Amino acid sequence: MQLSKIALGLGLALGITWGAAAQTTMRINISVAQNSHQGIAIDTFAKEVEKRSGGRYKIQTFYNGSLGGERESVEAVQLGTQELTFTSTGPIPNFVPETKILDVPFLFRDKTHARAVLDGPIGQDLLKKFESKGMVGLAWAENGFRHMTNSKRDVREPGDLKGLKMRTMENPVHIAAYKGFGIITTPMAFPEVFTALQQGTVDGQENPLPVIISANFDQVQKHLSLTGHVYSPCIFLMNKATFDKLSPEDKKIFTEAAQEGTRANRARVDEDDTKGVAELRARGMTVIDDLDKAKFVQVLAPVNAQFEKEFGKDKLDAIRNFQ
Repeated sequence: MQLSKIALGLGLALGITWGAAAQTTMRINISVAQNSHQGIAIDTFAKEVEKRSGGRYKIQTFYNGSLGGERESVEAVQLGTQELTFTSTGPIPNFVPETKILDVPFLFRDKTHARAVLDGPIGQDLLKKFESKGMVGLAWAENGFRHMTNSKRDVREPGDLKGLKMRTMENPVHIAAYKGFGIITTPMAFPEVFTALQQGTVDGQENPLPVIISANFDQVQKHLSLTGHVYSPCIFLMNKATFDKLSPEDKKIFTEAAQEGTRANRARVDEDDTKGVAELRARGMTVIDDLDKAKFVQVLAPVNAQFEKEFGKDKLDAIRNFQ
C-alpha cells in the first residue's frame, strides 16, 4: 500500500514535470500602452495561441516599450533573442526596404482601401520579403492614419509646418516627406517621445489618433491637425528559426491567431477614430479638422516625383488604383 502511494506520488510528480515541460513560453511586446489598439492586438493574439494550442504555448505580453523601442524589438526578433513583436512599420524599411512604399504620403484613399491592399496580393507579397531577413510576417494589422500635433500653433496650411521641430519615426520615407514641408525632423524611438515633448526638445510629433489618445499626448501638446498624411500599418513579426521549428498545425495556429489579433486591432482603431476627436477636444486640445489636403499634396509634388523614381510609378499606381 505504502509502495503504491509512493509510486503514485512519483507518477504525479513526473506527470507535472512533463506537463510543465510541454508548455513553451514566448514573448511579444509593443511600444505603447496595454489599453490601446496595439494592446488589444497582442492580448487577443496571446489568448488565441494559448486556446488553439490547448495551452502548449504561452505568450507573455509586454507594453510601454518595456522590452525596448520598435527598432530594438525588431532587431531582437531578427537575432532570435526575442520570439515575437508587434510594431508599426516605422522602423521596418531599415530591415525590409521593399516596405518603404507603404509610407509614401497620401498613397491610400481611406482605411478600407489600405486594408484591402495589405490583405490582398500586394500586401501578401510584401510579407514574404521578411523571410530572407530572418523573420516571418504573420499578418498585417493597423496603426491608422497619422495626424500632426504640436505645442506652438494651429496648423491649417502647409506653410504653418515650416520650422517646427517634429519627432519622426526612424523611417527614411517619412523623413524625406516631412523635410518637404519644411519641418525640422528629429528621428526618435517612441518611448522617448513624451519626455521630449514635455521638455520642449521637440515641438511636435505625428501619430494616429489611437496612439495620441493612449499616450496622453494631449498633456504636452495643444494643437492637433487632422492631416491624415500617411497611413501607418502594423505587423505581427516572428523569428523565422522559431517559426520554422513549429509543426504545420502549429504554424497555422500562430498565423490564425495573428489574423484574429488583426481583426480586434482594426475594430479598436475604428472605435478610436470615431470617438477620438471629441475625446481629445474634451481633454483640451484644439483640433483642426477642415484642412485642404490638396494643398499639402501639392507642396509634396517634388518629393513625390522622387518617390516615383525610387519605387516606380507603376507600383505606386498599382496601390493607388487597387479596388
